[in-house]
Amino acid sequence: MSANFLAIDLGAESGRVMRGRLCSGILSLDELCRFPNAPVRDNGSLHWDIRRLWSEIQQGLDRSADRRPDSVAIDTWGCDYALLDARGDLVEQPYHYRDVRTNGVMEAVWQRVSREEIYSITGIQFLVFNTLYQLYAACQSTPHVIESAASLGTIPDLLNYWLSGELRAEFTMATTTQFVDAKTRDWARGLLSDLEIPTRLLPPMIEPGSILGAVTSKACPALAGTPVVTPATHDTGSAVASVFAAPSTAFISSGTWSLLGTELTEPVITARARDLNFTNEGGVCGTTRLLKNIGGLWLLQACRRSWAAGGQDYGYDGLLSAARDHKRPFQSLFDPDHRGFFQPPDMVSAISDYCRQTGQLVPDSPAAFARGILESLAFKYRVVIEALESLIGSKIEEIRIVGGGSRNHLLNQFTADATGCTVVAGPVEATALGNVAMQMLATGAVSSLDEARHIIERSFPVDRFEPQSADAWDAHYARFQDYVEMTCV
Repeated sequence: MSANFLAIDLGAESGRVMRGRLCSGILSLDELCRFPNAPVRDNGSLHWDIRRLWSEIQQGLDRSADRRPDSVAIDTWGCDYALLDARGDLVEQPYHYRDVRTNGVMEAVWQRVSREEIYSITGIQFLVFNTLYQLYAACQSTPHVIESAASLGTIPDLLNYWLSGELRAEFTMATTTQFVDAKTRDWARGLLSDLEIPTRLLPPMIEPGSILGAVTSKACPALAGTPVVTPATHDTGSAVASVFAAPSTAFISSGTWSLLGTELTEPVITARARDLNFTNEGGVCGTTRLLKNIGGLWLLQACRRSWAAGGQDYGYDGLLSAARDHKRPFQSLFDPDHRGFFQPPDMVSAISDYCRQTGQLVPDSPAAFARGILESLAFKYRVVIEALESLIGSKIEEIRIVGGGSRNHLLNQFTADATGCTVVAGPVEATALGNVAMQMLATGAVSSLDEARHIIERSFPVDRFEPQSADAWDAHYARFQDYVEMTCV
């Protein structure tokens, strides 16, 4: 007997439709289609091209009809949202989290409700693009748009609505909004009312691993009636759902962003966690993901775009090979989360300016830029690991790197060297696998999350990286710490 599951996974750079097939206790994964995901500008604002993404998803659904899936599920990036009117139509194109409309909004919110109170209720880190600040900005600048809306859904909630006709807020994604009370696991209506954010927009909440409804004939005639499952619709939640996480293990979901943390049974909502700006995001099966966002491979992606705009198209493999062979290690270090790197017009110029301002050598080649980015990421991982250890009161001995960034062997080795931890890299498709894991659980193909994780563990091999040159990294760590910003960014 075999079972088939369709995982739709949208990231900040691309989307894909994956087919998972469970047969004799082994899970395989095939890519049915992949498509780019890039923001579009409209009247100077940055938006997601959500209708094109939906059209791409529908094409992927059609391609899966040759082997009808037992269920289908969607996961995406976090924080962004869509507004729907009373007929269920989009009020406006969803904004991209890097849009500038939230500049200065966090500070305005704190004038009305303090940082301390917001964190004590939600346990969520302060990021300028959290839905709380995006929606507050909309309420202040375009109240007529808010008045015309009847409901709000995060991006996966919206896609699930188009897929099934049912609008619900999946819990793991809902927590990324900074709208959820971590203790009650429901909407923090009092907090939102204090900020004059209309709670009438909020849909009922649903747990990961639930069957939301069925594919409608409008979404895909060939798959009409197929169960629609809500996995952890936040892609990091799905990635973490795919792997075992012992108390001494930290995870890094590595891609455009690096999400570094550990899986716990309870949130950690303390003054120190707040000051270190750690977040308590909802996980699957009642767990909490205590983690911190790190700028991730976005810096390298943005540099490649800068070079391409100048007519130099550098592939990742060539850049990483050149970075490995670069003769001057540690010449240019910087905090990946420096404000200037969030959405600069030109990332190469932004990094160069940072190095000048901090009295460092400016990278003089793509290899030097790539080397500096990877070294800086590895050092930032060490900073966050040490902060995480202080919050959970125990030592991290192993780091599990999952997602597309786990293929970056140079960064994996740098991470082992910088932190002194064993690094276990893989699976690459952790997000899609975690999506499938919750589908297997929801449809009864497995009896527990542990069983699903065991299946993934034996189906997908991993790579191991041991620390090799800790002394060299230790010698530069104190210097890197001078550049670090652990406060609200």
